[in-house]
Amino acid sequence: MRPLWERGAGGEGKATHMNRRTFYMFMSPSLLVMLALMVFPLLTSIWLSMQYMTFRNINEPEFVGLANYVAVFEDLKFWNAFSFTMTYIAISVPLYIFTGFLLAVLLDQVSRRVRGIYIAAFLMPFIVVPVVGTLMVKQLFESGGLIAWAYREIIGSRFILTEQSVKSLIIIHALWAATPFPLIVFFAGLQTLPDELVEASMIDGATRLRQVRHIMIPHLRSLFVFIGLISIMDAYRVFDSVFVLTEQNPIYKAEVMMLYTFRTAMSVQRLGKANAMSVITVVLILVVLVPFLIRTYKEQTEER
Repeated sequence: MRPLWERGAGGEGKATHMNRRTFYMFMSPSLLVMLALMVFPLLTSIWLSMQYMTFRNINEPEFVGLANYVAVFEDLKFWNAFSFTMTYIAISVPLYIFTGFLLAVLLDQVSRRVRGIYIAAFLMPFIVVPVVGTLMVKQLFESGGLIAWAYREIIGSRFILTEQSVKSLIIIHALWAATPFPLIVFFAGLQTLPDELVEASMIDGATRLRQVRHIMIPHLRSLFVFIGLISIMDAYRVFDSVFVLTEQNPIYKAEVMMLYTFRTAMSVQRLGKANAMSVITVVLILVVLVPFLIRTYKEQTEER
């Protein structure tokens, strides 16, 4: 069957014209909002990144071209922040995707009567304000905290905030705060799994592990890609938890790109350089995500 736009004139052509017109009418408000909230700020940030600007000359910035970008690429602290950000993504994203999937499989086995209680408990990190949630996690490890007390009783020494322990706390908080998202998405995906497949595998004597490996994971493959893309973007722009847990103390060496950009703008007062970092961050996010998007598009095309 030929596509609508390849059909002849007449009624079908008019229908095609009307469909396109309706499509553009519905699409234009969203497009205008996207342009206002994304494209315009990005272009403004690019323009500001080419200015030498501080709080003193914010009304009369000095055009310096690509000097801010050169300063960013020559900044060792920027690359240290970039390195820790990549480490954070590489550890935290697979960890809470795996944890979310595991909890979703377990939640699928729970009776429907009590399932709502578990879901409400798992969604608690989404209800709590991120800064408040981070403070709650941090207080557990402070001198009067429950986990610090258990650590002291079991190990026999105080829990001390060091470079390694603070970085571990950042990962632990990410696991607590971000796991509900893949949990809910995977759980929703499991509800679309045909019962016939599971029943047939049980008749064939398949264990639960084999059902997960050969039925559930292939069924949820597109969700794994979707969650991975969203999680990478969220992890790349992590700020709140690192800001609270490190208190901007350089001895922990746990500065991420968003925190270093914030400190460059507010403490060092290099607004132009901070905007250059923001533009570089957007470019790096695209570099990371575009291969995944291309792969996903090819897989969807092949399935059709």
